Amino acid sequence: MTIAMTDLPAVTGPVFFPGDEGYAAEVASWNVAVTHEPLAVVGATSAQDVAVAVRWAGAHGLPVAVQSNGHGAVRPAIGCVLITTGRMNEVSVDPVARTARAAAGARWSQVIDAAAAHGLAPLNGSSSDVGVVGYTLGGGAGPLGRKYGFAADHVRSIEIVTADGALRTIDADHEADLFWAVRGGKGNFGIATAIEFDLFEVAGFFGGGIYFPGSHAAEVLHAYRVWSAGLPEEMSTSVALLRLPPLPELPEPLRGAFVAHLRVAYLGTPEDGDAMLATMRAAAPALIDDVSWRPYTAVDSVHRDPVDPVPSRERGVLLGELTERTIDHVLEVTGPRVDVPLIMVEVRHLGGAFARPPAIPNAVSGRGAEYSLFAIGLGLPDLVPVVDKVTDRLLAVETLPSGLINFSGDASAEALLANWVPADRDRLLRTKRSYDPTNVFSSGQAIVA
Repeated sequence: MTIAMTDLPAVTGPVFFPGDEGYAAEVASWNVAVTHEPLAVVGATSAQDVAVAVRWAGAHGLPVAVQSNGHGAVRPAIGCVLITTGRMNEVSVDPVARTARAAAGARWSQVIDAAAAHGLAPLNGSSSDVGVVGYTLGGGAGPLGRKYGFAADHVRSIEIVTADGALRTIDADHEADLFWAVRGGKGNFGIATAIEFDLFEVAGFFGGGIYFPGSHAAEVLHAYRVWSAGLPEEMSTSVALLRLPPLPELPEPLRGAFVAHLRVAYLGTPEDGDAMLATMRAAAPALIDDVSWRPYTAVDSVHRDPVDPVPSRERGVLLGELTERTIDHVLEVTGPRVDVPLIMVEVRHLGGAFARPPAIPNAVSGRGAEYSLFAIGLGLPDLVPVVDKVTDRLLAVETLPSGLINFSGDASAEALLANWVPADRDRLLRTKRSYDPTNVFSSGQAIVA
């Protein structure tokens, strides 16, 4: 199908077609293994631009995909209208109400900086470069989550364009079914153009990371299994096996190395934090230990996620408990004695507030999990079959039937729906049929094929 520019209604943002200068840059995602090939791209600058583009796509029977900054790209958007929202990046903070409002293209770094001026913090994820909206509506399991829960649990209202092109403002009292579904069901029901959410009185934290030699991965992971189970909710942690590239910007002990990385974010005193960390510090010699008291603006120092785009494939599962058998399996499949194209294998401690229902119910799945097991592999074409095979083997452990949509990668519609219990699954599908009967929003992580 060929689309001419004259076919598109007027929008204030730029419009690109295949072959246009600027098209490739506009469709590029942070995950460079994913190459979008839409029939047209609308660089939205307002909610009205989004609404116009959705109405036009619907009138022509075209599916719609959305991208803010590309961190959430898990499969290519092909033969559709792609709406990019990165230009819609306004952020505002109400320090009295302790809330923030973020437009569709805003990044967490903007919210963190704006909130920190008032001694407040949001429930962001491991990287402040990630977009606010997609992360939050997929649940959002961040470094303060054991204390405060999922980011989606604290969303107060959402501005969203649905498949009919209508711009709606939804909350607990207005279109409650849609409000329930979007908070946890992500982009299946429309394009969120802005969200309002709670902030928390957190000015700083005790945290950072400890890097251990990969040769001591067994001691570190087995110690973590026992240690993490007894932690208070104020302590959020994870441990990852990292195969790091030989980049000059990495410190020499980490350059090109295989390491075990303990990540820590504690909302308590440094003295109490140090006392709790004694067990892990005794588990193995550290290459680098930078755990200290930090302002919340330094929260990226917990995970130290990559800052440059990489080709990747990712997938995860949820665990009811972290057993000795599971740790042995992780070490057998991805430990120091094997050579596999996985960049990271992470065990993350959940439980705490993650397990509690929110004040206003939502569609976030996986609340019974105590841990997650998550893998990121190199998404290079020649390596994808190997990455998928190793990931399949790694995740073949005793898991919970549910999962988190943000950790589901490019799962099929059937596999995505399996994240939810039957009653929630049925409610999601009813809401989908009500608001998007022709499946306009079928790109990305779609619950309907």
